[in-house]
Amino acid sequence: MARRYDCNDATDRKTGLREAAAAVRRGELVVLPTDTVYGIGADAFSAEAVGDLLQAKGRGRNMPTPVLIGSPNTLHGLVTDFSEQAWELVDAFWPGALTLVARHQPSLQWDLGETRGTVAVRMPLHPVAIELLTDFGPMAVSSANLTGHPSPEDCDAAQAMLGDSVSVYLDGGPTPGIVPSSIVDVTGKVPVLLRAGALSAEELRKVVPDLEVAS
Repeated sequence: MARRYDCNDATDRKTGLREAAAAVRRGELVVLPTDTVYGIGADAFSAEAVGDLLQAKGRGRNMPTPVLIGSPNTLHGLVTDFSEQAWELVDAFWPGALTLVARHQPSLQWDLGETRGTVAVRMPLHPVAIELLTDFGPMAVSSANLTGHPSPEDCDAAQAMLGDSVSVYLDGGPTPGIVPSSIVDVTGKVPVLLRAGALSAEELRKVVPDLEVAS
């Protein structure tokens, strides 16, 4: 039976965050608010939990799950060959709606799907999400919807779709909007904008002028 906590109530929020972190440690799924839409999260280092996440969404391994982190410092243990331009993007836009596709450390024992040695990583600008990620660590997080359905902007919509496949729902109220994060590939010599979302190419070029846009 799924449990739901009102994160606008201080006591419920404290309990909910504690229960959510414990659930993720047990390999279970949780739903959390972010600065874009609600996300469904799991332990990034548990292949079984990530598999459960994909199954709950009805999503294939050909669409790997992004990873959310609570601090830019966490990147040091996750990625390799991270360029100076990539760090400049982090400094300018994190926490916020920018996802960076980078090469992950070869030593990492995780299975996020068919990533081809890369990871899509982001630090969200939402206090509930950051608190959970700071407590637990990196989490595999995807939008909390069934594949093919709209991404949920409130906890009710997420729970209606995912039901008891999720152990803990953290209700932070409506999210700011459904505009997704922008995605920039920083695996090459020049950053490449793969998806324009909350941040436009023009905004990103103020930080990395040679940014290219994928055709």
